[in-house]
Parts: sequence; C-alpha cells; structure tokens
Amino acid sequence: MSDVPARPFPSDRPADLESQPARIDTTKPHPARIYDFLLGGKDNFQVDRDAAEKVVAAVPSARAEVAANREFLRRVVTYAAGQGIFQFLDIGTGIPTVGPTHEVAQRVNPLARVAYVDNDPIVLAHSRALLTTNDRTFTVQADVREPDTILRHPAVRELLDFEQPIALMFVGLLYFVDDGEDPWSLVARYRDALSPGSHLLLSHVIDTVETRNAAKAYETATSGLSPRSPGQITAMFDGWQIVEPGIVPIHDWRPDGGETFAGQLLGGIGRLV
Repeated sequence: MSDVPARPFPSDRPADLESQPARIDTTKPHPARIYDFLLGGKDNFQVDRDAAEKVVAAVPSARAEVAANREFLRRVVTYAAGQGIFQFLDIGTGIPTVGPTHEVAQRVNPLARVAYVDNDPIVLAHSRALLTTNDRTFTVQADVREPDTILRHPAVRELLDFEQPIALMFVGLLYFVDDGEDPWSLVARYRDALSPGSHLLLSHVIDTVETRNAAKAYETATSGLSPRSPGQITAMFDGWQIVEPGIVPIHDWRPDGGETFAGQLLGGIGRLV
C-alpha cells in the first residue's frame, strides 16, 4: 500500500523511549507466563507452571483453548490488515510466540506498525530482544487499567498516528480485569481516543462451571480471572459496529480450515463508524 504514511522509529531510538523492564516477580504466577506454559513455551517459572496445571485440572481443554486463541488472533489481524488497517495497538500481548501480531500484519502489509503493551517485565525483555531489527514495532510496559498512560506514552504516539484508523486488540486479556475495575468503561476510553474506521479485536473467556473453577488457580496470581456471560462480553462492543459473523465461539469466527475447537472463549471484531 503505497499510501501508508512512513513512521518507523529512527535507528537511534530516543533514550527516554527505551524504558527498562522492572524487576520480575517470581513469587506469584502471572497470566502471561501461565499462557506461555499452556502454549508449550519455556518463558515461565515453577509458580506459573503450578498454576497452569490447576487450570488444566479445571478445564481439560485449556491447552486447546489457548491454541485456538492464537489462531483467532491470526485470523482477526489478517482480516483487519486486509481492510486497510496498518496500525495495531496490541494490549496484553503476552510473551512473544509463534505468529505474533506484527508478523501476521506485515505478511499482509509490510508497512504495518504494531505497538505492543504488557504489564509483565519478562514480556518487555523478550519482546525488545525479538524486535530489535524491526523498526515498525515497539513494546511498552504498562497496564490496560491505565489507558491514559498507554494512549499518551511517547513510544505509542511516535509509532502510531491516531488521526488514522487503528486496530485496538484485547485478545485474551479483559477477563483479567475484574468487574470492580469496569472493563466496559476501559474499552470505551480507548475507543474514544480512536479515529473512525478503527477496529476492536477482542476475545474473552465465557462463564461456565469449568472457567469458574479455573478462576481459583488465579487467586494468588498478579491478576484474577473473571469469566463473563455472552451478554457481558457483547456489551464490550458498545459503540462499535459488529462485523459478521458477530460475537461467536472463536473457532467459528471466519474459519479458514483446521481450527482448534474452543468451547470457553467468545470473540469478534467491531468497527468504529
């Protein structure tokens, strides 16, 4: 796409953008590292593995669920890029693994730019190491619960043009924000900072007996697990025009063959008009 504005970082990125990771706390399980273990990754600690095994005991399909969520990410990012979106704000990105957002988006449009955000310092460290040669990506350590911090972060503002449409990504994240922190209002605050044509890419754990039991494994983690009803998940798309086929089980969202069945997650895309 020749009309995509070129806004890559210069080779000498400003020092104030290169924030250093905070100390890694290995005394509590972290959702990103639990997820990494369930995906077969190695960037986790015993406390994370113990919690992950409790999740699997509660939800025997847990490993398939997280694999299906990665497949969902690939499809929704591919869709958004195919719609002309060349900027992605991926919040709660997790530890880099097979098929990260920038690789998917840049296969469609090599000029695509991705700002990654996560609150786990191990994610920041691994992402920075992985992305040193890609000047159209950057990783920021911040928390989804602080939208002003993220939206005003100099690295995010340097990389993304908020006058142009952005794909806002909460893929496998908002169930780690409890009701008291009002994830619906959080989504709205991010939405209100975006331009028309922006897209919301979201997946979320549904409320079942299994996921309520899995939530117990997160009681000692840095964030608890809050499964929600289909109605509560759909409400996160308020103010967005929902793209067909709607808010559906993630393996049913525009499947392209060989999807992993996932009975515990819903997902979809909204478009800002």
